[in-house]
Amino acid sequence: MSALEKNAPQKSDLLPESLRDDFPILSGDVLDGHPLVFLDNAASTQRPRQVIDAICRVYERDYSNVHRGIHTLSERSTEQYEQAREKVRALIGAEHVEEIVFTQGTTASINLVAQSWGGANLKPGDEILLTAMEHHSNLVPWQQIASKTGAVLRHVPITETGLLDIATLDQLLGPRTRLVALTSVSNTLGTINPISTIAAQAHAVGALVLVDAAQSVPHQPTNVRTMGADFMAFSGHKMLGPSGIGVLYGKRELLDAMPPFMGGGSMIQEVGLESFTPAALPAKFEAGTPPIVPAIAMSAAIDYLSGIGLDAIHRHQQALVKRAYQGLSQITGLRILGPAPEHRAGLVSFAFEKIHAHEFAQVLNDQFGVAVRAGHHCTQPLHATLGITASTRASFYLYNRLADIDRLLEGVAAVQAKFAPQGRRRKARGG
Repeated sequence: MSALEKNAPQKSDLLPESLRDDFPILSGDVLDGHPLVFLDNAASTQRPRQVIDAICRVYERDYSNVHRGIHTLSERSTEQYEQAREKVRALIGAEHVEEIVFTQGTTASINLVAQSWGGANLKPGDEILLTAMEHHSNLVPWQQIASKTGAVLRHVPITETGLLDIATLDQLLGPRTRLVALTSVSNTLGTINPISTIAAQAHAVGALVLVDAAQSVPHQPTNVRTMGADFMAFSGHKMLGPSGIGVLYGKRELLDAMPPFMGGGSMIQEVGLESFTPAALPAKFEAGTPPIVPAIAMSAAIDYLSGIGLDAIHRHQQALVKRAYQGLSQITGLRILGPAPEHRAGLVSFAFEKIHAHEFAQVLNDQFGVAVRAGHHCTQPLHATLGITASTRASFYLYNRLADIDRLLEGVAAVQAKFAPQGRRRKARGG
């Protein structure tokens, strides 16, 4: 019996393949008639018919601007827009619906906090603690605000196995730490970080905690109160929803104290020629016409995910990543980035010594119909720490199946054999 057969996932862990019927794009072919194997879900997911239908329905029947009219269409759009906010609140376990601010995406949410909270609260010498595995969206905004305020950036290192070096927190956290901003799941390593543990240590020294949850909210149950998040950001397009919609969660008392990030319509209570009074939450941070249809469509995506169950989605992805990790571990010359399957979410990144990631991804697409991501995945500092410039990433979601993983492994082995004729054999995993 092979290692893959011995460690095969239990059928009870896998979601029914019939879910794929809800996703029209997955029935299509790519180059040379290859069936599409979509393994680029960490970048953006596909949309089920239920979400597509919601978009069409609003535009065909209900569309109008929100909070600005007393006519029927405005009332319909406003009601659905605010229902979407309540569904987001319930999804992440927030206490108050006004703690949910709609933005353009995770990047916009983090920038809002950096410019509004950071601009109002950070002073020279204050410290912002980040990690070495952050996405650029959770690095650059803090670099920008640190440059403006004189704050100092510090970084939690990673271990050789791709975990955060939690032991360094005692030295990194101190009375000057004002904020800890970190990802809940690394978009490159797949590492699942112990957010509640880190948050408790941060709060003990009086620091706030911002969580980049773009790679976790769509994949596993989330409760902002039990994890200890003061702020949290995520995007709709990574959870079956449309692009152009994101969420910022912030504790009500923090958002109340923060100045508006942008000025214009909707975010005001009263305006004079010389001054203005901002609106109450959450309108204070939603200047201009908001992403109305994307928010309503994200509500449909939440309904879809809730109908399946995020616990079930997490188990499904764990089964897929275990299969992929075991198969890739048997390919010589390949280095898997990040921790063992029990410490990672549903993605795996890897690098070959003699094959560039872009070339590798191109062959996978052209010859096997497998869509993966190649490059630095917006984590250039992390790749520099790992001693590489680029990697190939395969990331999974609820509509992927074991056959997709096997197709990936077939393609990886074939590409490797092209450059190293000895082909596929068991090897020790490289860090």
